Amino acid sequence: MSFRARAFLAISLAVLAPLTILTLGVRREMDRRLGEEALRRGEAAVQALGAELGREHERVAARLEALAENLSTDNRFRLAAVQGDAASRTYLLDWAGSAMNLSGLSMLQVQDSAGRILSSGHFRNEYDRLSPELAGFLLAAGQAPAMVRVRTAESPLLALAAAERLAVAGRTFVLVGGIAAEDRFLRRLDPDPDLAVALATSDSAEAHPEGSGVVGALAVSLLDTQDPAAGDSVRLVVTRTSGTLAGLQRGLNTWFAVALGVTALLALGLAAWLSRLISRPLAELAGKTAAIDLDRLDADFTTERQDEIGALSRLLGAMTVRLRAGAARLREVERRVAMGDLARQVNHDIKNGLVPIRNVLRHLEEVARNRPDALAAVFEERQATLDSSVAYLDTLARNYASLSPAAAPGLCDVNAVVSDVVRASGVAVGTRLASGLPPAAADRLMLRRVLENLVGNAADSVATIPDGSVLVSTESVTSDGRGSFVRVTVADGGPGMTRAELDRAFDDFHTTKPGGTGLGLSIVRRLILDLGGALRIDTEPGAGTRATVDIPAGPPGGAVR
Repeated sequence: MSFRARAFLAISLAVLAPLTILTLGVRREMDRRLGEEALRRGEAAVQALGAELGREHERVAARLEALAENLSTDNRFRLAAVQGDAASRTYLLDWAGSAMNLSGLSMLQVQDSAGRILSSGHFRNEYDRLSPELAGFLLAAGQAPAMVRVRTAESPLLALAAAERLAVAGRTFVLVGGIAAEDRFLRRLDPDPDLAVALATSDSAEAHPEGSGVVGALAVSLLDTQDPAAGDSVRLVVTRTSGTLAGLQRGLNTWFAVALGVTALLALGLAAWLSRLISRPLAELAGKTAAIDLDRLDADFTTERQDEIGALSRLLGAMTVRLRAGAARLREVERRVAMGDLARQVNHDIKNGLVPIRNVLRHLEEVARNRPDALAAVFEERQATLDSSVAYLDTLARNYASLSPAAAPGLCDVNAVVSDVVRASGVAVGTRLASGLPPAAADRLMLRRVLENLVGNAADSVATIPDGSVLVSTESVTSDGRGSFVRVTVADGGPGMTRAELDRAFDDFHTTKPGGTGLGLSIVRRLILDLGGALRIDTEPGAGTRATVDIPAGPPGGAVR
């Protein structure tokens, strides 16, 4: 963090921290007192909730009592329920639905003394099903409010319910009815605009956990006919809403926020002015220092200041003087290193060009000693190798003379280049050349340099292995998204390399051969990249090495150099 930022933060905290502590303390005390008042109101609301719930239960019981009185004098019900009149059966099945709609109930059942459902308004298909526990539970509750969860055609229904006995022709029946405990029902139970009533059953007990605005709760007996393992009670939970209490808190928060905001703006303005006044000289010094690099060491750090900033400026000025001297020495060292690298690369390329010439001369010397009469024929046979090597060295000389060996654009016959390299290598190298191979879009000299290095490395790796072999193959490949390529593979049966050895093989000047320059694979990779190709090395210890070179293929029928 910068000095200016630290000064800015320090001044801001010195002003804002006391005000923030005071604000939080006052707000906490207000919340505590308002919370206590809300709890007192919640306790009173729970008592009022119990009384209102009792009145709702009485209204349900009164409706059932009226229905029971009408039903006891209903002859069609008597015929269907008591005498089993088949013609009145449909009337019996539909009676509960009609009576439920007329009386404003959400559920209504008629059961006989055995608990068999004779008519069901909320779920007509329940007729003839035994459910004695429902009537027994409600009759046992008596005048106390109770809730039941019953099945309907759409979904389970939670209702505030009651039961009423009636006698018809000497037989006892039970009416079971109730009103749905839904949002509209809960709003009727809630006379306080600052409080809300919600149901918390076994499957919604987390809807209003303790500590989240709950000010009280009222337990009501519950029978769940859908899940006998469910709890035996349901809670009516009273919670705070965004009423008067929340309005007071919002107003208090607004004024506190305004006070904090105004103070913060003043503090931030003062802090910004002071920090800028202090940090401006440092920023100017940092700007001069940031402009320094090895190509720009002429920054002027002279100053008349006698404080710490002046001392730092003079120290930086002395440092730039030393940097200018060091940069001059570094440029000289870089020039010498570049010349050394160039000399090593020239030496490496010339050695590659001289190897075929040396092999031909040794062959001619052997023929002159053992078969002098065949010397002319052998010379004529090997003259192409000599001419190719001399042309290779001549091209190298011209390229290095200009110090910019740019690739000559054109097409080349890859099979011909492979044959020249294998013939000039002077070692036993197998070939498998594809027929009908398209020309490669590459400079012939650059491709030859690549193959000479790869074939030479492969031959060296099998030199000490009795059954070691080297195979050079060509083929045409097509890659999705990359186009067509001419692929050259140089495989040997040598000792192979570990992963660590392969990672170092492309480093400049890394070699494992006595007298080697360590530039071969480095040059190969650079040349292949210049040709727009790709190189892949596959190797394992004891399994040999396979070098795969992909060179972009040229258009068919082009002029080949």
